[in-house]
Amino acid sequence: MSGPRNSSLPLAGKTALVIGGSRGIGRAIVERFAADEALIAFSYVEREQAATELAEAIAHRGGRAVPLKADLASSKEIRALFDDAEKALGGLDIVVVNAAIAVIKPMIELSDEDFDRVFAVNAKGAFVALQEAARRVRNGGRIIVTSTGGTQMLMTQTALYLGSKGAVEQFVRVLAREIGPRGVTVNAVSPGYTDTELLPARDRAVAAASSPFNRVGQPEDVAEAFAFLAGESGRWITGQNIAAGGGVF
Repeated sequence: MSGPRNSSLPLAGKTALVIGGSRGIGRAIVERFAADEALIAFSYVEREQAATELAEAIAHRGGRAVPLKADLASSKEIRALFDDAEKALGGLDIVVVNAAIAVIKPMIELSDEDFDRVFAVNAKGAFVALQEAARRVRNGGRIIVTSTGGTQMLMTQTALYLGSKGAVEQFVRVLAREIGPRGVTVNAVSPGYTDTELLPARDRAVAAASSPFNRVGQPEDVAEAFAFLAGESGRWITGQNIAAGGGVF
């Protein structure tokens, strides 16, 4: 691992793996960590061009971000992702589990296949990723998971997404207790309505009006919470679900 270029930056010389980092909130997290001079590996599933362009943009600014293909629905690929990230970076200080999928339907219309597909990624995939993070992250490290403010709101047509994220929030609480003696923090960040592909255009006006700021959140707004938790300032916060929703919940 190369040394820091500017020791005054919060993540200078630290290494980070961002699972689901090629677009949306994940991309903003990668860019934010890179701005603080972390060395980064990030995963993508299908959008190789977007991942390559992100890595090149960070390299152009003097940073390093290594794109790695992996599907969170596959335990084998998750474990291989951690192997590849460690090979690229020489060990891990920070792990972010951000990848997720959603099926938007009334609960009575959801199929067994819908359930299996969503929970394979959002719950089981996150569980395996958290296991690997706990095994591999250095003492004093940081593990952060993306959840959703939807678990604290009354919403329709999101039973599988919210159910799977509710499971992840409990994984965070348990794991924080189990690996706290190593100085590792484990937290969730719950965005509210955010300008990503998961927010339908038809809902954006209502979403903006739900916030005291009268706007939809940007991925960069949410990434600030991750940056705080990843740095030394977050050392006394663990087992928490941090709201980053612009006052919506």
